[in-house]
Amino acid sequence: MQAEPIFAATLTPHNALSATGLRNVMIVFAGLAALPSLIFFQLGAWPILGFMGLDILLVWWALSASRRAGRRFEEVTLWSDALEIRQVSAAGAENHERFNPFYVRLVIERDYDERTTALRLRTRERELEIGAFLNPEDKASFAKVFGSALRKARG
Repeated sequence: MQAEPIFAATLTPHNALSATGLRNVMIVFAGLAALPSLIFFQLGAWPILGFMGLDILLVWWALSASRRAGRRFEEVTLWSDALEIRQVSAAGAENHERFNPFYVRLVIERDYDERTTALRLRTRERELEIGAFLNPEDKASFAKVFGSALRKARG
């Protein structure tokens, strides 16, 4: 292999909420949930406290799960004689795939509005979806740049 790849990219999902942001959102949410809880408690409807506490717990769990899922990434490296894909899950499990750039085809799937919905690498024997966690605009942008690099590698 040559010293420098023709193309290299690391695909990561968009993470809008940092750890500090999660803490701040939960503080505000808990404060806003406490106001009606206290009012209902004063009116004698004390079971509402438990339901509001459960709401707070479920929102925290959902936001934390979203942050954990944001740890996944994919590395795409294109050499003149090989295309290497390394997919790492949020839990750290790795999947390595290797293709010959002359025999792989980039398939772009679009919806009725012509938004890019999926990117797949396809050969006769197998198919691999890449960038599943990207939004349609990022998928389209990546497909454009990667497609031209793949054409360059072929010839």
